[in-house]
Amino acid sequence: MNVTPLGPAVGALVDGVDLTRPLAGHDRAALHRALLAHHVLFFENQPVTPRQQRDLAARFGELHIHPVYPSHPEAPEIVVLDTSNDNPPDNDNWHTDVTFIETPPLGAILTAQLLPPTGGDTLWASGIAAYEALSEPYRRFLDPLHAEHDFLQSFPAWRFARTPEERLRWEAARDRHPPVVHPVIRTHPESGRRGLFVNEGFTSRIVELGKSESDAVLAQLRVHAAKPEFSVRWRWKRHDLAFWDNRLTQHYATADYLPHRRVMHRATILGDRPR
Repeated sequence: MNVTPLGPAVGALVDGVDLTRPLAGHDRAALHRALLAHHVLFFENQPVTPRQQRDLAARFGELHIHPVYPSHPEAPEIVVLDTSNDNPPDNDNWHTDVTFIETPPLGAILTAQLLPPTGGDTLWASGIAAYEALSEPYRRFLDPLHAEHDFLQSFPAWRFARTPEERLRWEAARDRHPPVVHPVIRTHPESGRRGLFVNEGFTSRIVELGKSESDAVLAQLRVHAAKPEFSVRWRWKRHDLAFWDNRLTQHYATADYLPHRRVMHRATILGDRPR
């Protein structure tokens, strides 16, 4: 197995491993080390089936079933992200997956199934690099703060409850997922490194601040976290696979390919309570 860094802050290309086969113990350990070091790993020419993708992700932890997004008929743990003019993308913002639950995901595995002729790239950014680039006084200000993460911020009724069937599912998801509070600055449970843990997708407010102060701080942190020097951009090819540490990264799926269609499969690995 070879791991080639793609930038100083985040991202590495991995080859020399066949992910369509059951993952051996030594390969799992090597991928885990690489994930901690580089935060997002990219693999080319990995034509995994939905069940193989599910089984690969399950080697790293318990899997999450999304409350709103559709799942694959062969594996309910696989989210199907099928976007086109008929279902425009909703993830063209900087977000960390599923932070609206008490134990947000450890990581996720994403595969490219159908791609537009051009466009549809995904970017990842390191919350660790973003935090370490802040001034020491600003880090001290942020360290003790907490933020609310709200399911409704990314899953509003007007988009996800358009039919009676969708509304029943959406209302059940809303009722199961009231807003939760996480630290603004999270400590990675394995590496011990600190990083930003707020995102445009789900973070609604900083609880210790008034609205105007909270809005101003969150707006500044969103701009700061999206700086190119903290990020890597991946141009997808069919059967590419990305595996990222969701605990201290954000990602952004570009929505520049419409009216063409883009289909991705995602397996999401549950994590622990942020601290």
